[in-house]
Amino acid sequence: MNMFCVTIYNDHYDKIKKLGYIPVGLGENVSSNEFITDKTGVNINKKNSFYGEYTFHYWIWKNKIDNLKNNWIGFCQYRKYWSIKSNKKNHENLVQLKESVLKEIPKQYENYESILGEPLFINNFKFTKFLKKNFIKMIKNPNLFFDKNKRNIKFHFDLMHGEGNLDKAISLLDNKDRNDFSYFVNSEVSFNPHNMFICKSNKILKDYYESVFPWLERCEKKFGFELEGYGLKRIYGFLAERYMSYWFKKYTNFSTMPIIFKDISYLD
Repeated sequence: MNMFCVTIYNDHYDKIKKLGYIPVGLGENVSSNEFITDKTGVNINKKNSFYGEYTFHYWIWKNKIDNLKNNWIGFCQYRKYWSIKSNKKNHENLVQLKESVLKEIPKQYENYESILGEPLFINNFKFTKFLKKNFIKMIKNPNLFFDKNKRNIKFHFDLMHGEGNLDKAISLLDNKDRNDFSYFVNSEVSFNPHNMFICKSNKILKDYYESVFPWLERCEKKFGFELEGYGLKRIYGFLAERYMSYWFKKYTNFSTMPIIFKDISYLD
């Protein structure tokens, strides 16, 4: 298993290595040349504040994909990790965290081609969150209060990342995915979060990249980069997050695994 762990902090290198993962440093705060970064070769490093970890995925696609061993390839983050069990233990140090995080792919996953995080059910969010984001829309559509199935992925994206932006992005997809992805976001009330996934081969990874990046590049022409506020500025990462759930479910035999939260910034 190759597990890439992404961070934005320069002092995380040794901590990630202690977990047994491959340290990836992104953003302006990472200066150590020990990290794998998105700054060499063919890259979109300058778009990191808009794309998030996907500037690293782009770097893999253009510079590394064919050199990756054809086995399990995964991605996690400095405060989000894969675990076999939903672990709410209060990890007090790196040793304790290492005992909980994924070290190898268990045998029960051998027949799967990809692993996604356990689904996030957005229709279960508190009413106050929806009201705070778009009071008028909720009042004009009272069914949204009572019918959880109407609070789907599209509804949530419109609320958090701009009304109609998801539809605009979907219109730019290739024909083979446009209708299916539209159906997915209009019918599903959960998605697999955090842009985290594990796939069984570099071929699957390459196929995903060859689908998502040309689409995101077309979206750039629609939305540009003069974007304000976290929900809009990171729109390319949020679009990729929803598309990731759809793509791996459509094109691979997938399973899910828990993701645990612990920021290694505070661990020794």
